[in-house]
Amino acid sequence: MHSNSTMEINRENILTVLGGILDPDLKKDIVSLNFIENISFEGKNIQLTVHVSNPALHARKRMQEAIDFNMKRNFGDDITVISEVKGVSSEAQKAHRKILPDVKNIVAIASGKGGVGKSTITANIAGGLAKLGYKVGIVDADIYGPSIPTMFDVVKERPTMIDVDGIPKIAPVMAYGISILSIGFFTEADNAVVWRGPMASKALTQLFTDAHWGELDYLLIDLPPGTGDIHLSLVQTVPLDGAVIVSTPQEVALADARRGVNMFRMDSLKVPIVGMVENMAWFTPAELPDNKYYLFGRDGAKNLAAGMEVPFLGHIPLVQSIREAGDAGRPAVFQENSIVGAAFDELVRTFVENLKVLKTKTAQTSAI
Repeated sequence: MHSNSTMEINRENILTVLGGILDPDLKKDIVSLNFIENISFEGKNIQLTVHVSNPALHARKRMQEAIDFNMKRNFGDDITVISEVKGVSSEAQKAHRKILPDVKNIVAIASGKGGVGKSTITANIAGGLAKLGYKVGIVDADIYGPSIPTMFDVVKERPTMIDVDGIPKIAPVMAYGISILSIGFFTEADNAVVWRGPMASKALTQLFTDAHWGELDYLLIDLPPGTGDIHLSLVQTVPLDGAVIVSTPQEVALADARRGVNMFRMDSLKVPIVGMVENMAWFTPAELPDNKYYLFGRDGAKNLAAGMEVPFLGHIPLVQSIREAGDAGRPAVFQENSIVGAAFDELVRTFVENLKVLKTKTAQTSAI
């Protein structure tokens, strides 16, 4: 010991000090989480690499400050601490994921404005994934107009409670092999939900934390339109792998879609964009299946995606049967040999592919 107040700089003491620092999200110390990568020291210089579960800049900075403060407090103010703080790789993150640990991919479907067919896209991507044999779930988080129950014809259904290891959990409603929980199941159909932000956020969080989703390949979240508090609190609660932005080709929708992309790109969120879908891309009348009428302009979302360097997932035409299928409670993707079914199948294939590429990229960047 140099003096009463400072500890000797050695590996054991460094680990002891680091053992007193908690990862803010996981509420465990960074040593027992195996978040320390390299430690080296020479004289009064200490170098280390540490991981933190939240890869956002502010979280990494806070961890750096905590390390600096604790090191100097124990080893003396005259030491130099060089700490590199990195986000945890997605593999490691899965191991530490408290919420929905058995769900492989969690993707939010968002739109800047209402009325662009976000729920239709969500329902049909889910249906397309289920058709390919994946285990799929949907959380209908659209508190203003939950339409997923209608689209799957389960409006009258109510989730049941089941006992999981002695804890009562909400069991999702099943339709077409897809697990569904909607905020609509918990409110009366004619009651427009006029919830304040915190109440809505709490109710939505429970659809993730208090439900028994079991093992899923994909969990899709149908977000409310816009870019508000609900989105922020949801994204901070649930570990999202990516977001899909839905837009129609017209100018006003595109401006909102751009806002949507920018929201997910914010430093505090940093949710990667899986891609953009152009819905209602053209109108094709049933009796003239080869005709395309560009009612809302052409390729608007496709061009926006290119301009914002976001992948483009595909065009979905405006066809009467899509709406009818949604209203009848059997998503259009289940229609065999139809233009619409084919368009959704293609969209789903691109979605699966893009998400894979994205996750590989994210894992590499967080491992650098």
